[in-house]
Amino acid sequence: MMNEVFERTKAASRTLAGMDAAERDKILRSVADAMRSGAEGLLEANAADLAAMDRDNPLYDRLMLTPERLEGIASDMCRVASLPSPLGRTLAQRTLPNGLRLQKVSVPYGVIGVIYEARPNVTFDVFSLCFKAGSACLLKGGRDAACSNRAAVALIRDVLAGAGADPDAVGLLPATHEAAQALLGAVGYVDLVIPRGGRRLIDFVRDNAKVPCIETGAGVVNTYFDAAGDLEKGIRIVTNAKTRRVSVCNALDCLIVHSSRLADLPALVGEMAGRVTLYADERAYAALQRHYPASRLAAAGPEAFGTEYMDYKMAVKTVDSLREALDHIRRYGSGHSEAIVTEDRGAAELFQQDVDAACVYWNAPTSFTDGGQFGLGAEIGISTQKLGARGPMGLEEITTYKWLIEGDGQTRP
Repeated sequence: MMNEVFERTKAASRTLAGMDAAERDKILRSVADAMRSGAEGLLEANAADLAAMDRDNPLYDRLMLTPERLEGIASDMCRVASLPSPLGRTLAQRTLPNGLRLQKVSVPYGVIGVIYEARPNVTFDVFSLCFKAGSACLLKGGRDAACSNRAAVALIRDVLAGAGADPDAVGLLPATHEAAQALLGAVGYVDLVIPRGGRRLIDFVRDNAKVPCIETGAGVVNTYFDAAGDLEKGIRIVTNAKTRRVSVCNALDCLIVHSSRLADLPALVGEMAGRVTLYADERAYAALQRHYPASRLAAAGPEAFGTEYMDYKMAVKTVDSLREALDHIRRYGSGHSEAIVTEDRGAAELFQQDVDAACVYWNAPTSFTDGGQFGLGAEIGISTQKLGARGPMGLEEITTYKWLIEGDGQTRP
């Protein structure tokens, strides 16, 4: 049964490659319109998923759809439709001494598989980017979002069929471990697999994939408040990075503070008091005592650093130098997003040069690590690997290329 799905999706991908770009854009806008007119049904399906999840689960916020979030997803899809086509671009060209004319052009991957957890927005984001980039997509969502994903894919397939396009350009696999294994082993059908989720999911895909995969890393995110950091900027940046949405991969996990600024630490985290539990090292704990709610303050154990909390929790580390902060990030960071708050340009430039991460910020919160915020329309994931795509992956990152060679009868000696 699974191979039948793979075969239909592979066949659909061949029809997409030749589809006119304007037609693809029109269909994407039609899907966005259908989301708006069908919002009630999408929210009902999502409510069924939410009813089965504990509200205290950190993934609850990721799972939840609202009218505002649906409108945001639809708007993102329209933005993707408005972007230039990533296909058919000339990436390089040259004429060899023997007269052969070479051209390197962007082309679709073919079939892209995505394995993801309790994030129904990913269903729409992946479809919009893959469809715009001329690829079919196979989706394997988690059990927590099964009702939401079925409703979303049914809506997309209805629009595709109504527009005369092959509805098998998007396929939804069962929310089972066996389906994930089948997708990872679909050699000859699937051209690329991308995991979106926590460390366990990413490790599982990397260790079991027989088809090519792009590793999207877990987000263990640090922000360093330097000796020359501006306190008002720091308060805004730290608060936004931690509390805007705690369940996303760009949320702040560890605040690193220069020891000369410990007196400012209570103010730096003050807006989070009552909401965020802090796991502070010895010096930070002493600075926060009697200035932060005791019920939300705990001593940091060895496991506090290097943890992706995805919750209203954050570690606090004290350092005596920029170099010590860099060493801490090198040890505990995941290569996702890191930030420095400082008015010292030299310190900022050293930080941005030294930190080995996909996105490195100076005086801005890591919450901006997002395909939409980067002007990509949406994202299919955030890659932390160095081979190929790195950082938010938009349209250009999910195309490949081929060489076109034109000759006039030349032969190789």
